[in-house]
Amino acid sequence: MSEITYIHIHECNDFSIGVFCFPAGGTFPLHDHPGMTVFSKLLYGSLYTKAYDWVSVYNSTATTRTFGLGGLVREEMVNAPTQTSILFPNCGGNIHTFTAITPCAILDVLTPPYSDDLGRPSTYYFDILIPSLPGYSVLEERELPDDLVVAGAPYLGPPVDARDHIC
Repeated sequence: MSEITYIHIHECNDFSIGVFCFPAGGTFPLHDHPGMTVFSKLLYGSLYTKAYDWVSVYNSTATTRTFGLGGLVREEMVNAPTQTSILFPNCGGNIHTFTAITPCAILDVLTPPYSDDLGRPSTYYFDILIPSLPGYSVLEERELPDDLVVAGAPYLGPPVDARDHIC
């Protein structure tokens, strides 16, 4: 089990900003960002990423879990420096996972931010490969993984005041 460090920089009703710091081998499991647009930038290091978009999705009334067919959007090694990636609510790889190859850091801007109260919780998934359908997997909702350890660390930079900069 590897501990991932999260540095929370700013949050308001419109967006949140934070940095995830991964040790080599650290993995953030397959998860989504429902109803959110995510801007991500690998600041340093290298990582492996795999990302899906829903092809079809089902909500089971028997188990209250979500499952469906996911289409692979990307599976690649990424080395810093990179361009900023954008994940839209319904396309671009909104369901994704990261595994650090070397120590690395990812800057994330989420708009709007996660909110359980407003129907934007994080959901975790298993991906079950379909050998006869390359590029597709069954995605099945799962509980928060026991081996996911994310520790908060203080942001020591200048204060962020977005009130003067919103158009």
